[in-house]
Amino acid sequence: MNMSKRLLLALDYPEVNNLNLSDENTFRKVIIWLEENWIKKATADLVNQLKNNRDWHITYSKYKDGLGCPVLESRIEELQWILGYAIQIESHKNRNVYLKHAVENLQSKNVPSVVAENILDKLDFSSQEFVGGINELAKVLNIVSHPDPLVTLKAVRKVVVQRMAPDCVENPEKYILKGTPFPIQETDLGFDLKDPVLNQAAKILRMIYIQDLRNLQTKANELIVAVQSVTANPKTDTKLGKVGF
Repeated sequence: MNMSKRLLLALDYPEVNNLNLSDENTFRKVIIWLEENWIKKATADLVNQLKNNRDWHITYSKYKDGLGCPVLESRIEELQWILGYAIQIESHKNRNVYLKHAVENLQSKNVPSVVAENILDKLDFSSQEFVGGINELAKVLNIVSHPDPLVTLKAVRKVVVQRMAPDCVENPEKYILKGTPFPIQETDLGFDLKDPVLNQAAKILRMIYIQDLRNLQTKANELIVAVQSVTANPKTDTKLGKVGF
């Protein structure tokens, strides 16, 4: 079951077991069902237009814009974004139900109190020594320093983890990106900020956002697989069975 079907199952979509999202009519039906049952952001007139097959693609574009859906590469990605939007509404509506299961709200019982002697806990992150050391380290790694030293430190950590891990150093060919560079200069932003520098910055921000969205989707898939590995293989104790009354 793919990501979209899992999310629809979580939202109690009635026909999730016989779902073909590549079918145009099925896709439209799902969008209308999500709006009417969960999202409820569109006007009645727009919902009626969604139900009408006439000029559906134009109406669907208006609907996406109203939700703030970003520009994505496929309809399946758009559907997953809209499903995530619906899940967010449900989570916020019942936040008190979910908060009591949050890790920070779980009460520990019979857990001994341990005082950690970690030298990092005693660092003054605003001191000149710390700021200077982080900036020097960033300079060695060819990283542009940020006014906030903690942001610079995050960048340093990312480079070290992704480029200087033992396996990266021993097998650099596995981690060096290959292929044709993405032609960001020639891509169409979709709008004009009347400033070439701002236009290029907007293109970069959009690409970073899409990359973050894909990484989030990958992590969500990994989480679902991990949960299923626990719940999808129940063991039966036949000794507890009972026949008759």
